[in-house]
Amino acid sequence: MSVKRRRLAFFGSPAWAVPVLEALARAHDVALVVTQPDKPKGRGLRLAPSPVAEAAERLGLDLAKPRRLRKDPEVAGRLRALDLDAAVVAAYGQIIPESLLGIPRYGFLNIHPSLLPEYRGAAPVNWALINDEAETGVSIMRLDAGMDTGPVFVQERTPIMPDETAVELSERLRDRGIELLLDVLERLETARPEPQKGEPSHAPLLTKEDGRIRWSDPARKVYARHRGVQPWPGSWFEHGGNRIKVLKMKPARGRGAPGEVLEAGPRGVRVATGEGAVELVTVQPEGKRPMPAADWARGRGLKAGVQLD
Repeated sequence: MSVKRRRLAFFGSPAWAVPVLEALARAHDVALVVTQPDKPKGRGLRLAPSPVAEAAERLGLDLAKPRRLRKDPEVAGRLRALDLDAAVVAAYGQIIPESLLGIPRYGFLNIHPSLLPEYRGAAPVNWALINDEAETGVSIMRLDAGMDTGPVFVQERTPIMPDETAVELSERLRDRGIELLLDVLERLETARPEPQKGEPSHAPLLTKEDGRIRWSDPARKVYARHRGVQPWPGSWFEHGGNRIKVLKMKPARGRGAPGEVLEAGPRGVRVATGEGAVELVTVQPEGKRPMPAADWARGRGLKAGVQLD
């Protein structure tokens, strides 16, 4: 059975969205790619295109980089002229104005990595991990004027693996989401999205403070937060007036006051939590390169009984 080729626009920006664009370009006609403007990067702060912009150029696709989509009449005009079947959004980074939502014949579709209405917002994977959820999922939805409030075409659940980080989980959900999205695009004429059901929860953008290790939490939750704040802001604590980033940790056995160093040995630094302990394996002190936690502890003269903030 041949796949119906749809005429699409694609809205996305980070590297996470590139495989979505590539899959759509293989199966359908992507008439326009809309992405964030070039941004300063690196030590020289030279303007660099988004990963999606680089992919669009590599694929030979038309590209638009509006600074403010809501105030850019040119993009609206281009979308109207393209006679689109649908538009697909994958981590674009700007809110799609309501004035654009009705332009494609079947509206705007979005891959959202949560079980909507749970974790509406910008960081659903991060917060599902931070909150130590047992499972999550991916939803293919139609955008409306609200924040992730539109009706859902299809939704699929999946367990969260014990050591899975936000990076790994978000990529796994995206890859499954691509398969579900392609299926929905195939049956757009008959697909009927259903209103979201249940109590909504929200997943706001992370702040630097969200990465602070809460030593008073049980070890399970400390480790869950660590996995959820990857790659940014990352786990961190303070010691001796310096911020220490934890690049790798794992649950461990032990008991003591929350934040108390139980052991500083060759394998790492074991620290007590509100229940149980965690072992710091790799750390990065401010202004320094990553190093084994054992080396950092030895250099600081860290011993059992020291309190970490």
